[in-house]
Formats: sequence, C-alpha cells, structure tokens
Amino acid sequence: MTALPRLSLNQATVNRLSVSEAADLCARHEIEAIGLWREQVAAAGLAAAARAVRAAGLRVSSLCRGGFFTHADPAARQAAIADNKAAIAEAAALGTGTLVLVSGGLVPGSRDLGLARRMIADAIGELVPTAQAHGVRLGIEALHPVFAADRCVITRLGEALDLATQFPADAVGVVVDTYHVWWDAALLADIARAGERIVSYQVCDWILPLPANTLRGRGHVGDGHIDFPPITAAVAAAGYAGDIEVEIFNEAIWAAPPDETADTVRKRFPLVF
Repeated sequence: MTALPRLSLNQATVNRLSVSEAADLCARHEIEAIGLWREQVAAAGLAAAARAVRAAGLRVSSLCRGGFFTHADPAARQAAIADNKAAIAEAAALGTGTLVLVSGGLVPGSRDLGLARRMIADAIGELVPTAQAHGVRLGIEALHPVFAADRCVITRLGEALDLATQFPADAVGVVVDTYHVWWDAALLADIARAGERIVSYQVCDWILPLPANTLRGRGHVGDGHIDFPPITAAVAAAGYAGDIEVEIFNEAIWAAPPDETADTVRKRFPLVF
C-alpha cells in the first residue's frame, strides 16, 4: 500500500467496532492514526484501550468528546464539568493532546442563545487549568446550524475562534470539520485567522438527500458537494500539519464491511488535497 502519513480513521466511521478491532483495522490498512470515542474507550477500559492502540503502532489523533455544558440544573452542570475533567485525563492517558468539544444546545426550557453561549464560555474557563495540567488542548467544534437547538449553539468557525481566543492557546483551540463549516462564506478567512488555534481537521462529505436523522447524513469524501482542496490548503497555510481525520456518520457505511470502508477511506483520501 502507498503510505498516507496524515490519514486518521475516526472511530465513528466504523462505530460498530471495539477499540481493539478498530486499531487492528487501521494496522491492516496502514492507517497510522485513529480518533477515539469515549464510549468505546470506556467499554474497553482506559488502560486496555491505550494498550490496544500502542500494540497496533498507532497514534491517537483526538478523543471525542467533551462538552454538553448547557444545563439548567446546577448539579447537572457540575456533573458535566466533572465529566469533562475526566475526559481531559483520559485524553492524556491515551496519548493525544486534543479533546474535541461538542459544547451543547439550548438550555432546557430556554430559547436564549446568548445564555447557552455564556454557559459554554464559563465552563471552558473552568476547564482550562485542568487542560493545561494534562497538556491537552480543548478543541471547540462548530456544528452546522441544523444542530444548534440540541447539540451545539456554536455554529460557525469564526464564532468558535472568538470563544477560543478568550483563553490561552495552549489550552483551547478549534476544530475544523468540513461537514459542519463548508457552507460558510467567511470560512477561509476564519481558517487563516485561526492559525495555531487549529487543533484538529476532520473531513467527510455533505450528501443529498438528507436522511430523517440528519446527524447520520455524512458521506465518503467525493460523494457529495464539498470542495475540499481550498479548505485543506487554507488549513495548511494556517500552519496545521497534523492528522486529518475521516469522520463519517452514516448507517449504510456502518453496516458495510469495515475493511471495505477502510479501503474506500484510503482511496478517497487524496481527494482531500
């Protein structure tokens, strides 16, 4: 196989596999990095998951996810802070310097976007000392506006960056996920502005028609409407030289043989450039 040194397979793309199964898949297909999800890590056990990744010779490009800070109940908010502190420690134990944040939607019972955004900023501020102590950067991910009500009120990369720059660069950065931000007319300018704040670059395609569950409407690179090369070039020009994660939520892809999926991911990866 041809080496693809920056390719990372995000575990969500093959979400029916355990950590060890996904790590073995990457090793078979000479994919050198993997993005892990906390649910699968917890199922395996943190130490066992770390061993499985090391045994496969992989690096962990990111851990997903922290966040979900927008709780009306003070006890629930404190539980979220505690869970995020645990996630930071897990990221460090797995050997990755990036914890991806999906920050949270509207506060239950409220339509106040400003309130939700203030709660997210306050929560991230509480996490900064823990992130710095563990050498982990919090990656604020902007999600497409269709997910604003229930998953993330941060909907543009520029908004994520404005939030991140309130905190030290060694603790808080941004995630560029093509699926969520490709449509934004200010995207390339915001990527240039982000510079060293970019902590992760994730790719998949926007396909139509959207399924009833829009969360699972992502496609393989090349199957949809996103013009990847200008985005990738902008990310590179901003100074990001890390792994590029292929992260796909799609029922048909999840049901496909994992080796077929990994093969397609490898074959399509050059289209990103």
